[in-house]
Amino acid sequence: MAISLVLFGNSAWAKPVKLGIIGFQMSSETHARVVNAAAEKAKAKGWEVTVLNSRGSMPEHAAQLENLVQSGVDGIVLAMGKVLQLESQLSEATAKGISVVSVSAGTSPHTLFDVNVNEYEVGAKIAVYLLGRLNYQGKILVQRYEGHGGTRIRGKLLDVVLSENKGIDVLDTHTMAKTKSWREDVKAGMEALILKNQGKFDAIWTSFDGQAFIIDDILQGMGMKKGDVILIGVDGGPEADRRIQDPKSLFTATVEIPFADMGEAAVDALDKIVVQKMKKSDVVKGPFLFMSATVIDETNVSAKLIH
Repeated sequence: MAISLVLFGNSAWAKPVKLGIIGFQMSSETHARVVNAAAEKAKAKGWEVTVLNSRGSMPEHAAQLENLVQSGVDGIVLAMGKVLQLESQLSEATAKGISVVSVSAGTSPHTLFDVNVNEYEVGAKIAVYLLGRLNYQGKILVQRYEGHGGTRIRGKLLDVVLSENKGIDVLDTHTMAKTKSWREDVKAGMEALILKNQGKFDAIWTSFDGQAFIIDDILQGMGMKKGDVILIGVDGGPEADRRIQDPKSLFTATVEIPFADMGEAAVDALDKIVVQKMKKSDVVKGPFLFMSATVIDETNVSAKLIH
């Protein structure tokens, strides 16, 4: 469903800029944070905004992008979009002079750049953090997701770190295979691994916080207490903060990615390029606009600003 907001305000143009924003899976908190922040930023600029939710469906994702291109928008933000699978639609956008910026979606010859964190840095940060909490000795379970570039890179960095630290053993791994029903997939897969390895593991590594929250609920449901095992993820945000501070939760730490800031940065960059007519090279050097990510645990969660 599209939500159209016609917003008037001061603009360098005689009429409001038309911006389309597509979130690949708005049931995911991180996708929603990017989309909502981008929409609010555009609203503050007096732009006309169309927000679309692909609901985790690649055909719907492609169709929505095609519809935006045909509608004659001035710019498009793809939140966690699948740019490598949108070659035809993005090529058409380029032909029509429509500027496309992605957020945490990778790059394409037909997008200006991707607003992201350095996932290699993020993956290394959380892997080394986990090993430090274990004092570089112990047994772990791993929950992966290969369907997104960022989560896949985090898993690869975990493998690199483990290859240099032989005191950590991976007892078992579950790889999330589905998108639309990912919560059920993680719950079923990790319940089986936890029961199979009950009493044998010291920590669980997950590729993103949403997976960790499901696992946290499983562990609590089994009667496990905070400190029994270390449970880490990546993404951050209000729910991660709440669980880190919750005395009943086993969720231990995350690397906070500033999703709201990333959505705002995408809109600000489009403003400079589309409205102010600045050169892309004067706004962003290269195919990525990188933002900082921070490890959050019980030592700093209460003092930080929540994005």
